[in-house]
Amino acid sequence: MDKLKVSINHATAHFTGNEMTALLPEVTAAKEHLLKGDAPGNDFLGWVDLPATIDPAIVGRIKAEAERLSSISRLMVVVGIGGSYLGARMVIEALQSEFASMEKREKPFIVYAGNTLAEDYYHQLLSLLDHEDYSVCVISKSGTTTEPAVAFRIVKAHLEQKYGKAAAAQRIVAITDARRGALHDIASQEGYPMYVIPDNVGGRYSVLTPVGLLPIAMAGYNIDRMLAGARDMRDICINNNTLDDNPALLYAAVRNLLYRKGLKVEMLVSAQPNLRYLAEWWKQLYGESEGKDHKGLLPHSLSITTDLHSMGQYMQDGERMMMETMLRVDRPNSSVEIPSDEKNLDGINYLIGKSLTQINDCAVEGTIKAHVDGGVPVVEITVGKIDEYTLGQLIYFFEFACGVSGYTLGVNPFDQPGVESYKRNMFHLLGKPGF
Repeated sequence: MDKLKVSINHATAHFTGNEMTALLPEVTAAKEHLLKGDAPGNDFLGWVDLPATIDPAIVGRIKAEAERLSSISRLMVVVGIGGSYLGARMVIEALQSEFASMEKREKPFIVYAGNTLAEDYYHQLLSLLDHEDYSVCVISKSGTTTEPAVAFRIVKAHLEQKYGKAAAAQRIVAITDARRGALHDIASQEGYPMYVIPDNVGGRYSVLTPVGLLPIAMAGYNIDRMLAGARDMRDICINNNTLDDNPALLYAAVRNLLYRKGLKVEMLVSAQPNLRYLAEWWKQLYGESEGKDHKGLLPHSLSITTDLHSMGQYMQDGERMMMETMLRVDRPNSSVEIPSDEKNLDGINYLIGKSLTQINDCAVEGTIKAHVDGGVPVVEITVGKIDEYTLGQLIYFFEFACGVSGYTLGVNPFDQPGVESYKRNMFHLLGKPGF
């Protein structure tokens, strides 16, 4: 069993051992707040025990639903915004081929709606749906959030026109509140299968609920293995109180310590392009959890080696305001070697016999050394390989560390009051009644 590991060896030049030791009681106290539920946001802590307490019957029902919809669909539209789609998209894009949209598939291809209001996007989506057998998974606790509500109305109308109202109802599944809300009422009236977003789990912590599990299962991936990875990581996070034994505590501690040293930006960096949506999910998780009261590290992300030829210059020589978290993968799921070329006009024959992973690893090591030499502290998070189990580990690790880090920072990691400001302004400009 591969274990997730955190190393701070390339960050310790920026603080003393005594400073880290002095911070440990704060981090441990933050952990206890999560476990006891005695701090602000304690009504949104259902995710803490979720991997160990999720009802196997619900998981079985989700898998059966995914099989049913797969039998009548070549494509699924997942309608949601923020945590209602980012977690599922992160897992699916990490596991599927980079060229999945061009390949023949046994399981439906997943596309997304409700995360934008761009008109051209929906025109292109509807043009695609004209020619594909598809189903819809609509995800919203309230059903009234503007972006997914608009998207669902558009896609629902297309679905009903294409298949007829009764047949369309068999192609829609709703994930929403258990008792109330616009989407709950629509699903009840129309007879859609419904799955519950638990009241005590916020959107950005919801990937291990039906919000993430149904689309991931629909795409053909093993949600049991993902839950197992999360469950094992939960055991590590809740049962260990030392920085050596608890990677989430170590990560939360070092990012808070570096923040107090004046580093205000955290770059999550990976050399695996299929993890770009993991970075997008991570940015929402940490940005929405910690960006309050004029506090918090600004979460940003880079992909190497791609961004070494763009943002790499700033990382190396720009303002020294950042820490770097390097997400490393020990083993790829495949192998490609460099072929020989007798003329060697490109000058890379010295790479003959080396796999791309060896070359990529050297690029990572070279990047770490360059950035450390340039004054950027680097934290390394290492996993064995990218599969469902590992992604389950990563999900729970980042969630638990985020809760600990937020409480250590002195904010409520489970609300998002600032998100409402743009909505009020938009409703006023659109003439919504009451605004």
